[in-house]
Amino acid sequence: MTTIARFDASEFLDDDELVAEYLTAAMEDENPDVFIAALGDVAKARGMAEIAKASGLGRESLYKSLRGGSKARFETLHKIVNTLGLKMTIVADRAAS
Repeated sequence: MTTIARFDASEFLDDDELVAEYLTAAMEDENPDVFIAALGDVAKARGMAEIAKASGLGRESLYKSLRGGSKARFETLHKIVNTLGLKMTIVADRAAS
C-alpha cells in the first residue's frame, strides 16, 4: 500500500517574493476562505507563536481568525499582514474595463 503525505504549503513559503505571489493568487479567489487559509499557511511558516506575540493577538485568537469560515475582521487580517512584513495594495484591473 502506498501512503501519500498531506501537502503543507507552509513548508515551501520561505521566500518573501513567493509569499507575496501566494497571497496575491489567493486574494484573486472569490471565496474569502481561500485568502484566510493562505494567510494561515504563511503565519504557520513564520511561526504562529511569534506572529501572535508580534501582532498583539492571543495565539488562540490567531488560530481562530485564520480558520476557514472565520469571518475575520479586516482590522485583524490587516494586523496579521503587517506583522508578516507585508502590505495589501489595490491595483486597477484593466481586463475588467
